[in-house]
Amino acid sequence: SISIATAVAGGGDLPSAPWPVLRSKMEKHLQVISVLQWVISFLAMGAAGTVLLIYMFCTDLWVIAAMYTAWLIFDWNTPKQGGRRSSWVRNWTMWTYFRDYFPIRLIKTHNLLPSRNYIFGYHPHGIFSFGAFCNFGTEATGFSKKFPGIKPSLATLAGNFRMPVFRDYLMSGGICPVNRNSIDYLLSQNGTGNAVVIVVGGAAESLNCAPGKNSVTLNNRKGFVRLALQQGSDLVPVYSFGENDVYKQVIFEERTWWRLAQKRLQKIIGFAPCLFHGCGFFSSDSWGMVPYNKPITTIVGEPITVPKIEQPPRDMVDLYHAMYINSLTSLFDKYKTRFGLKESDILHIH
Repeated sequence: SISIATAVAGGGDLPSAPWPVLRSKMEKHLQVISVLQWVISFLAMGAAGTVLLIYMFCTDLWVIAAMYTAWLIFDWNTPKQGGRRSSWVRNWTMWTYFRDYFPIRLIKTHNLLPSRNYIFGYHPHGIFSFGAFCNFGTEATGFSKKFPGIKPSLATLAGNFRMPVFRDYLMSGGICPVNRNSIDYLLSQNGTGNAVVIVVGGAAESLNCAPGKNSVTLNNRKGFVRLALQQGSDLVPVYSFGENDVYKQVIFEERTWWRLAQKRLQKIIGFAPCLFHGCGFFSSDSWGMVPYNKPITTIVGEPITVPKIEQPPRDMVDLYHAMYINSLTSLFDKYKTRFGLKESDILHIH
């Protein structure tokens, strides 16, 4: 006992507590949990909320279910009218763990004017568009500090806003439906300094994403350009290096039965049923829903000034669409070697 007391007093003979190691492991687990909760929420919260609401009608809690349903009906159009953004939710500490898991970075290349409105075209889609959500649906990467006076609104499937509870979770991050009414409202009736973020490739693009693959679905996607012209909103190309690397996907050949089934389901349910996997919760060597922790770097490019033309002719849409493709390609070529790609790598546009 004397030797132990002496050792404690001296402070050098007893092994020091491995707090840095424990803290590192704890932070790693918190990072995994923060990412996994978003994946599970996106896949299951809407369905779970719907089932729970129906179940509550069959219990003594039916009054609460009826009250929420009445509120849901009253609040039905809110997502299409600017939503219900919460700075508190966007600044949750959980999102910093989400950011650090990959990690995700946001790089600004040009200033954006608060006196203008913008449409950001985000590429590529990936499986879950983690970069788009983290950068524009939260403040984890400091969007508001890097672009003062600009308010981002990430657009996603309108069907998500028909799901009880999940719709409110999405709106709290400033996420809006990717439909004409919602985007028109943000760009024409919500003042200036708005940036609507559209993942242009959508579900079709997600079917082709795979690690090391640099391709975007854009050639026939001109609706966002027409909308920019009608509203006089500037176009901003955005590319995320690493977005396709966080999951491995089985990509079926065109015209195979599986590929046709994927496309058919995509038309019915609105999103692509991808066959993908990441790693397990406890080990990166096992398969699971947790994405691989590969860096995602999002580059916000130079805005393309767009005039306001209420009925833009087709040749005008084609002109600005070509300008946008050139700007996106230049952005990719300028930064590709800084983020793990070779000078010979090119951006494939389909």
